[in-house]
Amino acid sequence: MTDGAVTETARVLVAADKFKGSLTAVQVAERVTAGLRRVVPDVVVEALPVADGGDGTVAAAVAAGFERREVRVTGPLGEQLTAAFALRDGTAVVEMAEASGLQHLPEGAFAPLTATTYGSGELLRAALDAGARTIVFGVGGSASTDGGAGMLAALGARFLDAAGEPVGPGGGGLRDLATADLSGLDPRLADVDLVLASDVDNPLTGPKGAAAVYGPQKGATEEDVATLDAALAHYASVLGAEHADSPGAGAAGGIGYGALIALGASFRPGIEVMLDVLGFADALSRATLVITGEGSLDAQTLHGKAPAGVAAAARAKNVEVIAVCGRLALPPEVLGGAGIRRAYALADLEPDPVRSMAEAGPLLERVAENIARDFLT
Repeated sequence: MTDGAVTETARVLVAADKFKGSLTAVQVAERVTAGLRRVVPDVVVEALPVADGGDGTVAAAVAAGFERREVRVTGPLGEQLTAAFALRDGTAVVEMAEASGLQHLPEGAFAPLTATTYGSGELLRAALDAGARTIVFGVGGSASTDGGAGMLAALGARFLDAAGEPVGPGGGGLRDLATADLSGLDPRLADVDLVLASDVDNPLTGPKGAAAVYGPQKGATEEDVATLDAALAHYASVLGAEHADSPGAGAAGGIGYGALIALGASFRPGIEVMLDVLGFADALSRATLVITGEGSLDAQTLHGKAPAGVAAAARAKNVEVIAVCGRLALPPEVLGGAGIRRAYALADLEPDPVRSMAEAGPLLERVAENIARDFLT
């Protein structure tokens, strides 16, 4: 044994997020397991892919035993597409990116002023139709900045201009909002525990708001950002200023605000919610070593991302944590402060980022072999 102090009865829990653009969370677990077993063939490995509420959240729930349900919904540009949510024992995991995510836009095509969250509302309605009593609503990776107006419209709200006509789709249409009628919202929402799961705590508007911080990622120009921020502020003045500054209000183009102000949602950090839903505590109780990770371990990791949440939960139970990643941008002392004993990066084996992403699977297996040698032999 060269690095760790894990006994011959080691039980490894692989609880990693996706490596965005190269490996899903399920594939990360498979590759890590393969690498560990190449060095220690009889090692006991339990895989629990995790997510923080963003894209990949439904896949993580399905991997943990939830049933995948598919439904046709409206995409961010108004097109029809197939989206999925996960269901188990009355709990639904709904990922807004499944319906309204950036991945549904044609490459290089953005619609910062008109992209809608209508399909996310349709997904929530499908979860209600399936009998969900608790809905974990993971938000992140959105193509839209409409404050959740599209989502609410799909659930029965009406947003009208001065002439009594529906406003246009997207955040741009909110400039014309005169009245908001929420009386038609699906009555089943009142009997559901709706949890807004997000890894961001931005307010709705202002320099740290939905448009200013995340609008440029969705193709918004400086002028678009100003338009959207003003439109969201106007929207909040009509619906109510309550929750506009609440943590998570600015998540996913302001859909957090819509869920908080109109759907009675409660906000929780996404990774905390998902660890509960996925049964992480039970899996952790069986583990002597945890391997977590994501594509890039950097400053953002420390602010509500999956590896930080996994490490915090494991540290509370005195279980050692190792991290794997594509790229490492945190020094050892910062990793240690987050509860991560050591991190292994694919970039250490393949410095070229393009090749590293293209060969992420085999590289991750080699990384896992090194972990096995350092901590399991």
